[in-house]
Amino acid sequence: MLLDPPYRADDCTDGRCSHATDAFDAVLEGMGCRETKDEIASHGYVLTPGRYVGAEDVEDDGEPFEQKMTRLVATLEEQFAEGARLETAIRENLRGLGYGS
Repeated sequence: MLLDPPYRADDCTDGRCSHATDAFDAVLEGMGCRETKDEIASHGYVLTPGRYVGAEDVEDDGEPFEQKMTRLVATLEEQFAEGARLETAIRENLRGLGYGS
């Protein structure tokens, strides 16, 4: 039996394509899926990555987004500058050892 997209596990409930349901089970196991087939059925057998993998709830730190992004970008700029300084120092040290141009 050929299945037209979208491929759904419930298309194979009559036993005509047990290889597909075996593959479905393998996909679930490979994803580390802890949901039951009933829970997956309630989502229309959609196996979109991330649908069943929860993300931790993150407590709001109260810092407004724009303020946080401004602060983080400034920190990143400082880190870029430090990285460039370190690269220059490493290249100079390598040249001093006779390596590099």
